Amino acid sequence: MAETKREIERKYEATDETRLPDLTRAPGVSAVQDRGVDELDAVYYDTADLRLAAGSLTLRRRTGGGDAGWHLKLPVAPGVRDEIRAPLDDTLPESLAGLLRSRTLGGEVAPVVRLLSSRAVRHLLDDAGTLLAEVSVDTVLAERLGEDGGATASWKEIEVELADGADPGLLDAVEKRLRKAGVRPSTAPSKLARALAETTPAPPAADPATRPPALGEDTAGGRVLAYVREQVEAIVRYDPAVRRELPDAVHKMRVATRRLRSAFKTYGKVLDRTVTDPIGEELKWLAGELGVARDQEVLAAHLADRVDAVPDTLLLGPVRARLRVWDAAVGADARRTALAALDSDRHLALLRTLHALVADPPLRKAAHRDAPKVLTKAVGKDYDRLAGRVDRALSLPPGHERDLALHGARKAAKRTRYAAEAATPALGKPVKRFARRIKSVQSLLGDHQDSVVARETLRTLAIQAHAAGEPAFVWGLLYGREEALGAALEDRFPEVWKRTSATKTRAAVGF
Repeated sequence: MAETKREIERKYEATDETRLPDLTRAPGVSAVQDRGVDELDAVYYDTADLRLAAGSLTLRRRTGGGDAGWHLKLPVAPGVRDEIRAPLDDTLPESLAGLLRSRTLGGEVAPVVRLLSSRAVRHLLDDAGTLLAEVSVDTVLAERLGEDGGATASWKEIEVELADGADPGLLDAVEKRLRKAGVRPSTAPSKLARALAETTPAPPAADPATRPPALGEDTAGGRVLAYVREQVEAIVRYDPAVRRELPDAVHKMRVATRRLRSAFKTYGKVLDRTVTDPIGEELKWLAGELGVARDQEVLAAHLADRVDAVPDTLLLGPVRARLRVWDAAVGADARRTALAALDSDRHLALLRTLHALVADPPLRKAAHRDAPKVLTKAVGKDYDRLAGRVDRALSLPPGHERDLALHGARKAAKRTRYAAEAATPALGKPVKRFARRIKSVQSLLGDHQDSVVARETLRTLAIQAHAAGEPAFVWGLLYGREEALGAALEDRFPEVWKRTSATKTRAAVGF
């Protein structure tokens, strides 16, 4: 059974002459307790092309110390990682293998580095004897394994790891004492990174004649590919987060799929759509599978808020209980759907295709042109498409057809916003402001669509309540409120749209 520990630590360079200063002079530290020396033996695993290391992940099997076992470390923020631990089996536990799937692409991991560490441990305690942090001085011997094996490296370093629940400000206080003693932060983000850097054989010099022509940063292709790589990396990064049920992970992964699919459509003059359209269809499938869970999450929160707003005197029947039962049933199915998609061969094939696309992008002639002209024209084309959908929606009377048209306009607004955000590094502040205005349109239309979906669900819940002999009054009340909200949003929409379609806005952007 895997367990997770949030690891907040800092690393420092050390030599044989380095001595720890008196850390009781750091505010809050009352005592330093010597905990002896641990002998640690860790073998680190990766793919042949070191994809885990490239993503700042580390996977090791370690013996010695108080936490022997398999450890997978996933980056959270600078100096912060989640360490997921599993028992000390001979083979990689399935609980960790699944979290690595988006990086390994179904391939095997093998030993790449062995680290032998002699760790002198000290505990920093407060005046009540509570652990604040662990300070360790590590003497490390690294040995490269595998085909490139044989090279070794050695060094000493200091680690300061914050205890669970301790004030992060303590790390600043300890660092101040260390710096005064001449100790400086490590330039390596991890032991593995340092070991790889110091034991990697020098690569053979590349023949300039065989190198493909590089895209300049200011070319259309350079800008679009930077955006594409960012979204592909987001899909890969949020895969294990979705599996771990981290907050907002499904939403962020789904957004990345949509941004990428939109970029393929918007920038078809840069990337060949005969190649990217089939990938876009697979991204649409993945977003749809993830969307079941995300849409349920949003809708459940929306309805819970609406129920909470009903006065107790009007809350007739087991309304909250029925809402919880509905959410639990639909939510469990949605979760299974998302995980099944991530575990499928289809998703694995998509990840491999995205990896290949980034490595060898299907560039068209426009990719080599200056970015501003190509990107401006593409954003303008998406905006015109949005304007056409808005005009059609506003020409329809209120009702089902207009709801569908407004939903279509929302999708077009999202694509236009994504196009503008991708172009912002090349086009600057005017397009950034334009993207914010389009986002306001998208947000309002999103609220409207949420209201439409909520009404459909409220009608279903009312039918179920009536069939069970429960009062359906509250569900009808909430339906009426959602209907009024939808009408109010439709009344506001023309003014919000007017701010984005003003002549001065288009002139500032350049289309």
